[in-house]
Amino acid sequence: MKNILFLIILVYSINCMGQEAFKPIKAQIYHWDEAIVQKKETMEQRTLLEGSTVDFKHFKIHATTVYPNQAPHPSHAHDEEELIIVKSGTLTVNIANKAYTLEKGSIALIFSGDTHGLENKSDSAVTYYVIRYESKAPKNLERGQQAGGSFVVHWNNVPFQAHDKGGIRKFFDKPTSMTKRFEMHVTTLNEGLESHPPHTHRAAEILLPLDNIAEESINGNWIKARKGDIIFLESNIPHAIKNTGKGTVTYFAFQFE
Repeated sequence: MKNILFLIILVYSINCMGQEAFKPIKAQIYHWDEAIVQKKETMEQRTLLEGSTVDFKHFKIHATTVYPNQAPHPSHAHDEEELIIVKSGTLTVNIANKAYTLEKGSIALIFSGDTHGLENKSDSAVTYYVIRYESKAPKNLERGQQAGGSFVVHWNNVPFQAHDKGGIRKFFDKPTSMTKRFEMHVTTLNEGLESHPPHTHRAAEILLPLDNIAEESINGNWIKARKGDIIFLESNIPHAIKNTGKGTVTYFAFQFE
C-alpha cells in the first residue's frame, strides 16, 4: 500500500513539475545581439525568449540560419503550432507535400499535427524566426480546419495601405487550433511619430522591427529596440511605440489570445 501511495505521489509530482517547467515571460525587449548562438552542422540557432504566457503553457521564439543547400531537419509534425517569418534570404517550406518558396518578409503558419519541412535550396544562407506555442486551453482541431488550416502569406502579395502616419500591410486575422484569435500585420511608421498613445488590450502582442530603430514604452518605461529584436507585450500591459530613427521604421505586429 505504501509503495502504491509513493508511486501516486511521484507521478503527481512529475506532472506538476512539467506544468510549471516554463516561467512566465516578462514584458520587455529581447535583443537579437544578446542571444547566444548555437552552431550546428547545417545551421545555427539563437533562442530569443521562452516560457509561458497568460494563454500559452509553452511559448518560444528562436531564429535559425540555415547554410546554403541544407535543411535544418527532416519533415515532421508536432502538437504545437508554428509561425515562421523569413528575416533574410529564401526559404522553401513544404506543407502536406506542397512546396512554397518564401522570400524576405513572407510567413508560414503551420497548424497542430500538420506535416511540414524546411529547406534552403539557394546558394546563400537564409535566416528565419520560428514562433512555437501550445495553448493552456485544449487545442481545437476542428476550429483550425474551419479557419482554413495551415497557410503561407507572401510579402509581395500583401498590399500596402497608406495612412497619415505611414501605412499598414494586413497579413491575416483568424482563429487557429490553438487560439481564439490570431491577428498579424506590418506597420510602417513615419519618422518622429508615435503610432498611438499608451494603451492596453486583452490580447498579448509581439512587435518585430524589420529595418530601423524604434522605442517601445512598456509600463511607462521607454526602451530602444533595434532591427531583429523581439518586443513582447503580455496581456493588459500598458504600451506604445514611436519612431526615433531616421526615415521610416517598419515592424511586424501580431496579437493572439
